[in-house]
Amino acid sequence: MAKARQFDIDEILIRPGTYFNPQTEVLLIVDDSPSIDAGVFNMEDVEGADWVLISDETPIDEDDRDELFQAFQVRHADPMADLDGDDVVDDGENAEPEADEVEEL
Repeated sequence: MAKARQFDIDEILIRPGTYFNPQTEVLLIVDDSPSIDAGVFNMEDVEGADWVLISDETPIDEDDRDELFQAFQVRHADPMADLDGDDVVDDGENAEPEADEVEEL
């Protein structure tokens, strides 16, 4: 199994990318491309704030997000997970009939 690259919060704040915290289930997108006029934040009500909410909308499409998660899971999947023998495959020969398949005599 490939080892996932892990970062501390201090490291990811200066490194663009998409990060996920499995304990809190929070997805964080760090994008350093847009430039916001610093004059906007010279207002008294936001001075000294650690974080300012720019928008409630997410900058990533849900389909794109899901593709990122799937690609990550494929890269980091345990190839031996399917070979542990815990899963029993029923080929149907010895399977009991479903309730709607039972005929009354």
